Amino acid sequence: MDKVEQFQDFKRLVLNEIDQALSPVDPFEVETLVDAILSAHRVFVVAVGRVFLVMQAFAKRLTHLGLRVDPVGSITEHPITRKDLLIAASGSGETMFPVGIAKLAKKFHAKVALITASPRSTLMDLCDLSVRIPCPTKLKLQGEATSIQPLTTLFDQSLLILCDCISMIIIKRRKIGREDLWRYHANLE
Repeated sequence: MDKVEQFQDFKRLVLNEIDQALSPVDPFEVETLVDAILSAHRVFVVAVGRVFLVMQAFAKRLTHLGLRVDPVGSITEHPITRKDLLIAASGSGETMFPVGIAKLAKKFHAKVALITASPRSTLMDLCDLSVRIPCPTKLKLQGEATSIQPLTTLFDQSLLILCDCISMIIIKRRKIGREDLWRYHANLE
């Protein structure tokens, strides 16, 4: 097998896995999350590792849509209040840092949303709403989806696509034109 064929084969396999992971996502859960984002005064995002990179990209996109967004731990992070939404992302729903932050958010009466691969978890018990992407987790539970990709890569990829789709739903709902997006885009680049 030559290098081009190998790339094409892996590309097909990866894209197929992403489609299989996102196909069973409940549209009602997604719409409920969109409603929560749009009704929040400010949105906070929390995760760790590669998942946090995806959530930072999502925060940036939501900022382009004119929303107030803070990645947890940012040097310019605002205080969370009862008017705000924390979106935690964790494939397993057991990641220590997002669990601790969700507990703090609840203490301040903020709404907590979870994007996860796990149907049951510590974070699931703390959240007000959730969106599940059925992917492999670090827990390797019986009956979990499988992937040819390393570790929990499929969750990271599917999360990015889900977040981009959420952004597009918000663009459509708020009737934001393409040119309007540039108003909130960084210009010191």
